[in-house]
Amino acid sequence: MSGADERVWLTVPDVAERLGTTPARVRRLLEDKYLLAARRDGVLRIPEVFLRDGEPMPELRGTAILLGDSGFDDDGAVAWLLDAEDSLGAAPIDALRAGRKAEVRRVAQALAL
Repeated sequence: MSGADERVWLTVPDVAERLGTTPARVRRLLEDKYLLAARRDGVLRIPEVFLRDGEPMPELRGTAILLGDSGFDDDGAVAWLLDAEDSLGAAPIDALRAGRKAEVRRVAQALAL
């Protein structure tokens, strides 16, 4: 999980503050797959890179749903998004941020567990 270790991780209250909302709303965003989180040191944390311009990245939700449909739990989806993917030449989250949504989703779909 080397790619994940290099990222900045935020707690639910941190994300609420960044989004100008409440922790309850952040938990709802997590439930509805607008954001993904993983437990790190026993605390639910969200990679900062999942946020853009003070909002959850719009491209994240569809990709998160696709990964869930392919058999990934949230921890697995977060790890896949953050770790380098050879077929993309980058971490999937970085490819999403670069506007390569269709390519990322094609690779994700091919991973069905």
